[in-house]
Amino acid sequence: MRSSIEQLINRQIKRWELTKKEKEKEGYIPVITISREPGSGGSIIGKEVAELEGLDFFHKDIITQIAESAKISNMLLETLDEKGLSLVEEWISTLVNKQHLWPDKFLQHLMKVIGTIGKHGKAVIVGRGANFILPPERTLRVRIISPLEVRVRNVSRQFNVSLEEAKKRVIRTESDRRAFARKYFHADISDPLNYDLIINTGTMDINGSVRIVREAFLYKKEKIYKKEKISQGLQE
Repeated sequence: MRSSIEQLINRQIKRWELTKKEKEKEGYIPVITISREPGSGGSIIGKEVAELEGLDFFHKDIITQIAESAKISNMLLETLDEKGLSLVEEWISTLVNKQHLWPDKFLQHLMKVIGTIGKHGKAVIVGRGANFILPPERTLRVRIISPLEVRVRNVSRQFNVSLEEAKKRVIRTESDRRAFARKYFHADISDPLNYDLIINTGTMDINGSVRIVREAFLYKKEKIYKKEKISQGLQE
């Protein structure tokens, strides 16, 4: 498993190297973070948006495995120049001071991993509190929700389990995610102020949700591009 993650990261590093000139020309392309209630379809939406917009896709399981390995985390950090490293450290320092965090080794690596992805931009990150780590002005922070009964039916179909078992899975996973946000970020994962966009897939289907996220992403990208142009004009 470790070797497969290293291979994945090596491929990702090569992609960053190949698209470096393209990014310099286009300007910074923001990251989309997806926080989701279990069974709401958030991962599906994130993956579809990434494919349609040509963004790198990072699921929570991949992020966790990278953060748990100092070697692999450092491989990512080494893709940043001195200015990039300084910016990531500034983001982390701001978060730690603002939220009064006392990060353990895992959280330190997690923040550096997500910060590195955030600095490169042009990505979708699902889960692991990415919306709490990356600065709002460079990120589209999305929360996907749905009524409990809808999510239970979705999980029941997806894993071919009874509704009773599906409900247990949903409640357990939801509790774990809330606890993760509280433990590491002293935050309420369901607080709407932590997001730019909240979509209810109980009333909005997956296709409609993907369209909404893509529109919001394009708006965010244009806003950042204009801000960068103004900043460059002032510097000149």
